[in-house]
Amino acid sequence: MARKRFTPEEIIQKLRTAEIEQSKGATQEEAARKIGVTAVTLSRWKAEFGGMRVDQAKRLKELEQENARLKKIVADQALDNLILKEVSKGNF
Repeated sequence: MARKRFTPEEIIQKLRTAEIEQSKGATQEEAARKIGVTAVTLSRWKAEFGGMRVDQAKRLKELEQENARLKKIVADQALDNLILKEVSKGNF
């Protein structure tokens, strides 16, 4: 079965639905089954998105993407630095 990637908005909506189900007396496994995910996925989502609003989740994802982009830039610059040091030593 193919994996479904949920957007942060969908995840938060599903977490709210699961919380409502659990407040009605359902177990975490039953609530997870009701929203169409596993109990492990529900726990992971709660750890990552628990208590967040939709706009906060969007901002978190944007910051994660920007952080990954900046890490790549730093890695590229560090590699360029090493290459320039080797060239300046004459060890090429």
